[in-house]
Amino acid sequence: MHLPVTESFSGTNVAPFLAFAGGGALTGLLAVPVFVRGFCRGVQLLESFLRRTPTQDIVVGAFGAIVGLLIAVLLSLPFTQLPFVGRYLPVLVTLVLGYVGTVVAVRKKEELMGLFVAVPKTAERSGLPAAERANPQPRDRTMKQSPKIPFKILDTSVIIDGRIADICKSGFLEGTLLVPGFVLEELQKIADSSDVLKRNRGRRGLDILNKMQKDPAISIQIYETNLDGSQDDVDSRLVKLARSLGAKVVTNDYNLNKVAELRGVHVLNINELANALKPVVLPGEELVVHVIKDGKESGQGVGYLDDGTMIVVDGGKRYIGEDVDVLVTSVLQTAAGRMIFARPRPLAERGS
Repeated sequence: MHLPVTESFSGTNVAPFLAFAGGGALTGLLAVPVFVRGFCRGVQLLESFLRRTPTQDIVVGAFGAIVGLLIAVLLSLPFTQLPFVGRYLPVLVTLVLGYVGTVVAVRKKEELMGLFVAVPKTAERSGLPAAERANPQPRDRTMKQSPKIPFKILDTSVIIDGRIADICKSGFLEGTLLVPGFVLEELQKIADSSDVLKRNRGRRGLDILNKMQKDPAISIQIYETNLDGSQDDVDSRLVKLARSLGAKVVTNDYNLNKVAELRGVHVLNINELANALKPVVLPGEELVVHVIKDGKESGQGVGYLDDGTMIVVDGGKRYIGEDVDVLVTSVLQTAAGRMIFARPRPLAERGS
């Protein structure tokens, strides 16, 4: 008695199956290493991307993607009822809006981060107890409706100058001071310079910055931005960052001052503030000046007031090394500062 099974598994019937199985196994052996290498390469690329990308970009991009996906879900609900395209259109809308949300959030990162950073700082600066900040009373409404205090971005020159620390301690500058990452990098390069003068200036700037960070009365932050790796010069990046944040630039650099004003960025110039605080001297006033050197013109002598203002004394060369009474004849105001011209008082008037 012959079983049908024996006949169905004869050599002629099994051979195609064996060939198919062998071909599949060979294909698998060849394909698996390729897939493994591709997977490992993808993981390496992802790790490299995460190392290069700032944390702020990743966080903001994820936030934008979530917002885009939520909007896509809401918009896709009506499309599911459509015939033919009801299955595929929601997927397309989800992909597009997720991508758009990520791109928009990353490109507007400075503005979004500025909104989130400004809210807690404003509450802390209000001086209210924690309970009152959590449950504000009606009397606080006027304060809450006041315009937001813009950020102040410090450039390298004003940090090295050092006067900004005393100005902040005096309370004349309100709001949060920002030190961009590329400004800090420039300070570090100056501090590592082979030139002694540059190295001392850079170290002074780092010391001033460290002093300001430790002062509880000064609100200052190191601000990392995607402009840190840009090939533009520092001044151009400062202006771009100030425009994106709606911030003001604090500097004593004359060229940066003019470029920022041309680009519509408000500038707070420390030198202009110092000139405005100098005592007003009018023609005809009497001063006592110590003449220390001769001037550019013949017979001139040069001295300085306590605030550093230069006084050019006509005929003052013969008084070098002496204190002399002078009469102010004119005052010249320039972008670099103020210069006073004077002449010695006549001997007959000095005794009066």
